[in-house]
Amino acid sequence: MGKRITQQARGRGGPTFKVRKIAFRHEIKYPNLKVKGEGKISKLIHSPGHSAPLAEIKIDNSKFIVPAASGIYEGQEVWIGKRPENKDPESGDVLALVDINQGTKVFNVENSPGDGGKILRTAGSSGIVMNKDDKKVEVLIRRRSLKVNKDARAVVGVVAGEGRKMKPYVKAGKKHHIMKAVGRKWHRTSAVKVNAIDHPFGGGRGKRIKSKIAKRNSPPGLKVGHIRPSKTGRKKTRRR
Repeated sequence: MGKRITQQARGRGGPTFKVRKIAFRHEIKYPNLKVKGEGKISKLIHSPGHSAPLAEIKIDNSKFIVPAASGIYEGQEVWIGKRPENKDPESGDVLALVDINQGTKVFNVENSPGDGGKILRTAGSSGIVMNKDDKKVEVLIRRRSLKVNKDARAVVGVVAGEGRKMKPYVKAGKKHHIMKAVGRKWHRTSAVKVNAIDHPFGGGRGKRIKSKIAKRNSPPGLKVGHIRPSKTGRKKTRRR
């Protein structure tokens, strides 16, 4: 009798796949869209559920938490919105993309104005503000670009903690405790390594991987690989 494959076990739930509450202890968000002015970084937070340190910013009688920008410190003053006399924004400032100069590095970008920031939140990540038009602003992320609403907000700078992957774990026990705090299943076994009875990709006697297409209405035990893809095969490049 075979065991449940990972997809089935995850769907059923249980303590192995349950995300710890510690990962949601700090909610990353921006203040209300109408809030503008000078804020102060009241606290830098080490959160086990996030790869980057977090910054708690206080403005008026409210406070909010965002990923910390590289180089900021407790007690530093940052601006929500444009600085007075239209001065250039500094690292840690929160602005709408339309108000940020081209070529500026940003992170924690909103998909739509008011959602609190969904893009570029990992330690060391950032995007570059590029072309602007009447409705959209282009943000360059490595080899691809995204077009986001011009009123969506972002933090100027680069997310802190860029060198976190440079330090080795040294031993498996240390990584075990880190992944347990984050609330992610570890370690993960590759599907081609298991027996044929445990996974559709298993029993290959080595990694001779071929792309497999799963039907849209297939049961959870077979719904692996390409889920009803619109195109298959190698991409053909056009000759100029």
